[in-house]
Amino acid sequence: MFDSLQSRLQEVFDDLRGKGRLSQEDVRMAMRRVRTALLDADVSYKVAKDFTARASERCMEAEVLDSLTPAQNVVKVVLDELTYLLGESDAKLELTPNRQPNVIMLVGLQGSGKTTAAAKLAYLLKKEGHHPLLVACDVYRPAAADQLATLGGEIGVKVYREEGKDPVVIARNGVRNAVDSLCDVAIIDTAGRLHVDEQMMDEAESIKDAVEPDEVLMVVDAMTGQDIVNVVDTFKERVDFDGVIMSKMDGDARGGGALSIRQSTGKPIKFISSGEKPDSLEAFHPDRMARRILGMGDMVSLIESAVKVQQEEEEAEAAERMRRMDLNLNDFLDMNRQIHKMGGVGKLVSALPGGDRMLAEGQVDNSALDRMEIIINSMTKQEREKPDLLNGSRRARIAAGAGVTVQAVNQMMKQYQETRKQVKKMMSAFGTDEQAGRGGRPKKGKKGKKGKKGSARRMAMPGMGGLGGMSMADIKRISDMMK
Repeated sequence: MFDSLQSRLQEVFDDLRGKGRLSQEDVRMAMRRVRTALLDADVSYKVAKDFTARASERCMEAEVLDSLTPAQNVVKVVLDELTYLLGESDAKLELTPNRQPNVIMLVGLQGSGKTTAAAKLAYLLKKEGHHPLLVACDVYRPAAADQLATLGGEIGVKVYREEGKDPVVIARNGVRNAVDSLCDVAIIDTAGRLHVDEQMMDEAESIKDAVEPDEVLMVVDAMTGQDIVNVVDTFKERVDFDGVIMSKMDGDARGGGALSIRQSTGKPIKFISSGEKPDSLEAFHPDRMARRILGMGDMVSLIESAVKVQQEEEEAEAAERMRRMDLNLNDFLDMNRQIHKMGGVGKLVSALPGGDRMLAEGQVDNSALDRMEIIINSMTKQEREKPDLLNGSRRARIAAGAGVTVQAVNQMMKQYQETRKQVKKMMSAFGTDEQAGRGGRPKKGKKGKKGKKGSARRMAMPGMGGLGGMSMADIKRISDMMK
């Protein structure tokens, strides 16, 4: 998503940087190119026109044109306007503290990913400590209730369903069942259609009147383009929803719908989803998305994801070995699995400034971690714990077991050795362990102390060249330097 728009905008900014000082004509030409890029990305004409008009007016100010770095200021103006276009501030889910249960109703067209979004939202709320209940009110689409029941079973969330009943009755009974089951959130999955029709709107209105939801969220397929604006406007008039869930953000569409929807309807995007896994739903941050579109990366989300994995995967024994620079292949495999949980190499690289361009140019091998895991799993327990045992004959046996060449095993071992060096270098450079490389334990009270807060665990990133061997603190330092 947004790849084409990102590339076009970066071309505009690169040309501006090459000019040094800018004239008003330079700015006008740049804004025309920006508007064309937005229109090509399927942003509605009115939104694109208003966007470039605001940006042009700000860029024409003397403090921009007469500054020492006018091109950078133009980029800053476009970033600010893009953030404004996407919603300025985060729009969080509004739940009523004293109501049991809170009711969330999902609406949208058929095929927008509504049922999957319901399960993902339930999973997210469950992770936050809530006890959600899914209510299957789509009685028209074949096996819709079965799909929701399957998804609910996968994430450990109860699903309320009734056969042959009116959707309004099912919704009302589902909320009552949430009370009886001590569930604090009821998520209503309503029926959709291939297009907007009167019956669907009447049913959605009736369900809303029956259950009086705290939040009504419309699920929108991000690949639909600017045509979705008309659909959203209709739902806004009839159901008056509170926010939007943008699904299928990992698609290869131009993304104009996501850029148009907030400005056209006034309704905020609250969540985005970019995968099929239950944990792929995440809160939408306009400022972070704007930075991604302009090729500036999303370091904050990367840090949050990394910290989350670190908290879940804290292992005192592995952390102690790493403090002593005694990494073995089990640690190496564990780090690779952590990166998988964070979305894989591709997601981590895309969050870094210029990362999307690296991915587009094929500079990152997304399958590197999978090959490494296969090779390491072909080793014996003793070989993983003591990599120095891997002589020529052992490596040949491992290669045969993994279905790869000996050269591939050698390359993986080389990356493992490089990771060990990077970890040692990082620890030494940032003073994480004063005893690094000498086999000693860190002094009590220092950051290297055992425990979550002081763990010296490192997020090694094999196959990513100079991006490897970064810790949470290292990433944070990079982020701070880029502000």
